[in-house]
Amino acid sequence: MEFTSSLTLFNSDVPFLLEKRIALLQAIEASGSISKAAKMVPMSYKAAWDAIDAINNLCPHAVVSRETGGKGGGGTKITPYGHNLIKTYLLLQKEHKKFLDSLSKNTDFDKGTIKSLQRFSMNISARNKIHGKIELIESGKVNAQVYVKLKSGYTIVSVITNSAVKELELKLGDEVSAIFKSSSVILSTDNALSISARNKFKGIIDAVSFGEVNSEVVVDIGNDDKLVAVITSSSVDALDLKKDKEVSLIIKSSDVMIGK
Repeated sequence: MEFTSSLTLFNSDVPFLLEKRIALLQAIEASGSISKAAKMVPMSYKAAWDAIDAINNLCPHAVVSRETGGKGGGGTKITPYGHNLIKTYLLLQKEHKKFLDSLSKNTDFDKGTIKSLQRFSMNISARNKIHGKIELIESGKVNAQVYVKLKSGYTIVSVITNSAVKELELKLGDEVSAIFKSSSVILSTDNALSISARNKFKGIIDAVSFGEVNSEVVVDIGNDDKLVAVITSSSVDALDLKKDKEVSLIIKSSDVMIGK
């Protein structure tokens, strides 16, 4: 047995986005016509217009625009705001399905219990949780190397057990999180440094928070991917670390965990 559920977003207690409305918007995007889109979904022409009016009225910007006249006789278009709305809903829908699949997998219907319930509400103390897509998995006898492509363009490598790869059902293209403690991040001002650690990134210091013993250094490695390192305050002084300075970050692959 498994859990299934449709995803509905509310705005001021009013149903706002639901699967059929998103399907209608996608059909309008494909056909450029309300009447054609209504037949594709399917729904009546009036129901289609009522749905569009409801969406437009509940949004701060128009989602669907109607163009009249002109060489092509006009038509119906999804606005840039509408394109972003569709994209956001589809991302939420994907995460919603992943949660339901995980809930189904961990529920023992015969005993009326949920295995590993804490997995659904667990927060972690690790400061670094960066997202990306798996581009390669290399399996060895015991461990596997998982390569995750980040938004910044860098690839971070994690070494985990083959059993963990199997348990998480990791495969190419999966969206995952690379998780590691801030104390695992080593900083260097020598960008030509040769080191055996698999993960080495260059970035610009975004902020430095000084403490009596330790300090926190936030480094932007590109495209708003930011990593946090906690090092001694004496090291911050010795390296002359300050905002906008270029540094290298080194992280051992064995210190990187994968979350899905």
